[in-house]
Amino acid sequence: MELLTTEIRNRLPKLGGTKGQEDPVVQVKLFSRWHNWTWYVTEFDGDDVLFGFSDGAEREWSHFNLAELRFMEGPFGLRAVRRDRRFKPTPISKLGIISKCAE
Repeated sequence: MELLTTEIRNRLPKLGGTKGQEDPVVQVKLFSRWHNWTWYVTEFDGDDVLFGFSDGAEREWSHFNLAELRFMEGPFGLRAVRRDRRFKPTPISKLGIISKCAE
């Protein structure tokens, strides 16, 4: 499964595109059930760098790399990171993952 389809890539704002927004829209949700991490993506540089809210060992707004997510492995060398195919773009406040949206 492709982590970012062409349709998702086209709708993701460029890096910095949601800066200052109190309630940015999460465009795509990525997760790893083996590593207990979820990434709520709000921006993309068009190549490799994503920005959004990371929920794992740390819970923070941060940059992360698409290439690193693609190559994370689970048991038996299985691809660890997947895209939630049922996820629809949603303001982060509606997801109940953080109490206040701030970068």
